[in-house]
Amino acid sequence: MLGAVAVLFSFQLAGEVIARFLGLPVPGPVIGLALFAALLALRPDLVPSVEGTARTILSHLSLLFVPAGVGVVANLDLLADKWVAICVVLVASTVITLLVSVGTFLLVVRMTGGEDA
Repeated sequence: MLGAVAVLFSFQLAGEVIARFLGLPVPGPVIGLALFAALLALRPDLVPSVEGTARTILSHLSLLFVPAGVGVVANLDLLADKWVAICVVLVASTVITLLVSVGTFLLVVRMTGGEDA
């Protein structure tokens, strides 16, 4: 398990270094995840070596939301002042995401020659 955790943290560190060195507006862990996914796509035989650890981490993923919850509670006064704007942005971003997802799906269906579902 320690080896798998070391691999995961190494890719996160690599992503962080790349993001900071190149000044990218993408979080380092996202870049590290993309690199790790690319490695696993190229070398599927490595999947079993990290699968157990990844499943364990994912089963405890809810613990990662505790700091976000604390941040929300710490800023309740700000949320009370700006709740209308926050709600509008949440609804608008959800609608935009759904429209882009549908558009992407339709584009892929057309490009692959499939029929609309």
